[in-house]
Amino acid sequence: MNAASIVPIASRGYGRLAHIADHLRSPLLLAVRLYWGWQFFITGQGKLTNLPKVAGFFKDLGIPLPMFNAVLAATTECVGGLLLMVGLCSRITSIPLIITMVVAYLTADSEAVKAIWSDSNGFVTAAPFLFLFISLLVLVFGPGAFSIDHLLARKFGKGKLP
Repeated sequence: MNAASIVPIASRGYGRLAHIADHLRSPLLLAVRLYWGWQFFITGQGKLTNLPKVAGFFKDLGIPLPMFNAVLAATTECVGGLLLMVGLCSRITSIPLIITMVVAYLTADSEAVKAIWSDSNGFVTAAPFLFLFISLLVLVFGPGAFSIDHLLARKFGKGKLP
């Protein structure tokens, strides 16, 4: 077997692998949305049930209007988590979640942000990291085929969602 005959075999093999991986995209996105949507919901619900404590924490961090921002962050996480779980307005929903996680990083985990290059482990192990990462993942890749967004896109045509 010479090098010229290996290339088509490798190409076909890679094509099969890519085909299989393409079919795994939507189930993976569904699993990610269900798990992390639930995590967002639970986190937001915890904040909503302890608003005075959360507002006090926000005040200690120097966040202006601590009660308003506690309600805003909690509601964003609760509602955003539910929307992610069902896959409704997923990309739009990911934007306020991203903003919430960036604010969390810059306030509650500012040391991890400052040391992103010198202590990357501290950055990726900070509480907001996976929440931010998942929100970015949904923004970039969308919710997948197992979502209300996908059903609406099929019904109204791509780019013509109500």
